[in-house]
Order: sequence, then structure tokens, then C-alpha cells
Amino acid sequence: MNPVDLAFTPALEQAALIRHGEISPLELTQLYLERIERLNPILGSYFVVMADQAIADARAKTELLAQRTISSASEGLPPFFGVPISIKDLSPVLGAPCSYGVGILKNRPSTEDAGIVTKIREAGFVILGKTATSELGSTPYTEPRGFPPARNPWNPDYTPGGSSGGAAASVAAGLSPVAHGSDGGGSIRGPAACCGLVGIKPARGRVSHAPLGDKLSGLAIDGPFARTVSDAAALLDVLAGYVPGDPYWLPDPPQSFLSATQQSVKTLRIAFTTNIPPVGKFHPVYEQTVLDTVALLEELGHQVEPIELDFTELAEPLIKVWQAGVDMGVPWIFLGKLNRWLLRRSRSNSGGVYLRALMQMQSFARRLVVTLDPIDVLVLPIFMHPVIRVGEWAPLRAAKQFEKIVNWVAPCPPFNATGQPAIALPMGLDPNGLPIGIQFIGRPADETTLISLAAQIEQAKPWIHRRPALCAE
Repeated sequence: MNPVDLAFTPALEQAALIRHGEISPLELTQLYLERIERLNPILGSYFVVMADQAIADARAKTELLAQRTISSASEGLPPFFGVPISIKDLSPVLGAPCSYGVGILKNRPSTEDAGIVTKIREAGFVILGKTATSELGSTPYTEPRGFPPARNPWNPDYTPGGSSGGAAASVAAGLSPVAHGSDGGGSIRGPAACCGLVGIKPARGRVSHAPLGDKLSGLAIDGPFARTVSDAAALLDVLAGYVPGDPYWLPDPPQSFLSATQQSVKTLRIAFTTNIPPVGKFHPVYEQTVLDTVALLEELGHQVEPIELDFTELAEPLIKVWQAGVDMGVPWIFLGKLNRWLLRRSRSNSGGVYLRALMQMQSFARRLVVTLDPIDVLVLPIFMHPVIRVGEWAPLRAAKQFEKIVNWVAPCPPFNATGQPAIALPMGLDPNGLPIGIQFIGRPADETTLISLAAQIEQAKPWIHRRPALCAE
């Protein structure tokens, strides 16, 4: 297998190649580090490349395999032994800086691993580095002050999305086979859409925030990026699980999420819409992609019907809760224009205002879940209009930037409020040749149905062969 094909090989297949002795963890890690050295200056997908640590870990894993007999080489190995991965720079990794996209923090090393990083290590992964995020994870593009902007591998003039823009770019460009991300308002689904990937926002309580507590009053959760549904499901198996002390928790599913990719899919009741007040109708290309997607679902035997949704009542309380997330103790002088504005807005509200907004958000979320209860899956676009260029909104006043952000990502945050699981799949191309992602929202705590449906769609309309031309050599 040539190096480019190997770089774009799914992570589960890479793990099998390692177990069968066809490639070593060290060789695979060196391949990705070489690609990062060559392409990251163009794409800005990594803030920190942990080359020395990655090589040391991969070498130790390679030596461990060499010490085993051929018959027992793969016995007892964790599922992703020797496979590389990247970690979003909103989660600490011991000994590596965790900047949260804030320039003043870029050289401050972390003193511990986040809980999900511990799980990633236990699964056998080799950590390549920390991927770029927007400042404090607050924007759907990744252009924080003090760092190069992250760029889309399909066309570097455009954004890879945010706040997990670097994570998505790393997978789309073949700089990592899978990646860790997080989603507090579309930050997995948006970058997956921009970069033509599978991205899963798990159900609230599925993935622990240990050793910390809540994240944005339950809005935010960690999840996987991958090029295949199977890889995404298998990485979710790694990330999932209750840790004692978590404020939210779900029982483990009766079977692995990976096994759900092999299940036959029953006939599902699926709803869709092409208009969501208060922002209105989707861009025509996105509307057509939704209609094409539901036509495919009908061909696959599912029952499809239109639904009317209205998110107007959610907008104001959700914004009040969400904007409080920028108040992380970073002095305002070190923040960019938009986050300074959000910080002022947040601090102008009392604790009582915040709590009332939280109750209003939860009340709306309850009603929305009840409205959706008769259906199995809801189909929506991820953005209201095509992907923006890098820096396109930077000259605008903060209030105007925020207005554009809210209107662009409108289909995503309501399902952070409800805590429902969602999966993003690449379902088309926009007028600029960039991927269009469609999200499928499931019943509370039911990632399994979404993953089974996604695997069915992937088989009917495969995308694994697609690679950005910039990175295909």
C-alpha cells in the first residue's frame, strides 16, 4: 500500500494491519508526522505537534509487539493499539500546552490528562498533537488571535468550521485517521460538514467530562470525527461511559456502537423540514440536498414526512446560557473582539437572569423532545448557507459577527439544548466544490439507531473514495 493510501485508510483497518504485523505503530506514526510537517503550515490544523512524545510512544508499542510471539502478537491488545489520533485543544493532555485558542496560554503545559484522553490512551492510540480550535471554542470558524487560521483541505480559502476546525481538517487532510472533538452548538457537526466527514454529537451523559463537572449547562459534549461510520462508532465506544461524580449519565447500551453498523435497519419514521423560524428557509442548494437525502431514505424503505418546527422561543435564553461559556477567567485584554463583546454581555446579567434563561431553555427543550417523540429521526442541514471564506466576517463589528454566526448555525444548537444525539454525514457538494453535511437527529440516548441508519446510507452512497486534491499526494 502506498503512503497516501495508508494515510487515508480507516483507523479500524490500520489497527488490523498493526495486529497482523503488516505495519508497525512507529512506521504509521512517522507517516502522519511527515504529512503534518508538510501540510500543516498550509492548513493550520494543529496548534501543537507532539512529535517526540508520539515517536516515543509508537516506538514502545512497536517494541512490545516485537517481544511477543507471532501467535500471541495481537492477544490482549486494546482496539486501536498503535493507531494515531489528534486531540482538540480544549482538552488537556499531560505535558502538552492547552491554550483553549487563547494566545497567552499557548505555552502553558497541562498537569493532567482529561478523562477522555485517559480513555483514548487506554484504547491504545498514539497522540499526535493538539488540534486548532476557535478562541474559547466560541465560533464556528477557527481563526483565533495569535495562531494561524485553520483552513479547509478541500479549498484553503475557506474555513474548515469551528470550533473543532483543526480536528476536522486533520482527518480530511490525512493528517490523522480519526480525531477527538467537542460540540457545544454545532462544533462537531459544523466542521464535519465543512470537511466531508462523519461526526457524532453523542447524547447528553454519554461521554464524561471528568475530572471536571458540567460543560455549559449540559450543552457541550465530546465526540468523534472519522471518514467512515464504523470508525466514528468505534471511537465513540472508546469515549463513552460514566465516571463516578458525573452530573449526567446514561447506562451503557446493550451492545457496542460499532456492532450497530452491522445491524439491519428497521423501517424508520423520518421527518424533515426546509424552513426553521426565526431564520427562515435554507439556501436553495442546502434545501435541495435535504430533499435528495429524504428521497434516498425513501428508496431505502423508510417512511418520510415533513414537519413544522419553530425555534424562535429558544433563541434568546439559549444565547444567554451559551455566552456565559466565554467567562473562563481569561482577562478580557487577552481576548478577541467577539469574545470581549460576549464577555461584557454575559457579565451584565445577574445569576438570576442566567438561571431564568436556563429554565426557559430547558422548558423549550422539553417541548421540542415531545414534539419529536412520534418520529425516529429528524433530517436537517447543518448550516443555513454555504461555507464562508477564512476571515470573511473578521472585519465586522462584534454584534454583526454574532448575528451572522447565529443565523448560519441555526439548525445545530437546539439539539445541544435537548441533549439528543446527532450524526453528520457528507451528502453533497456546494457551489464552491466544498462538502455539504446533513445531520440526522435521533431520539434521546439513541445513538444506536442513528449509527445503523448512517451505515445504511454510507453503503448506499459511499464517500470513502473522496479526498481533497491538495492532500492526495
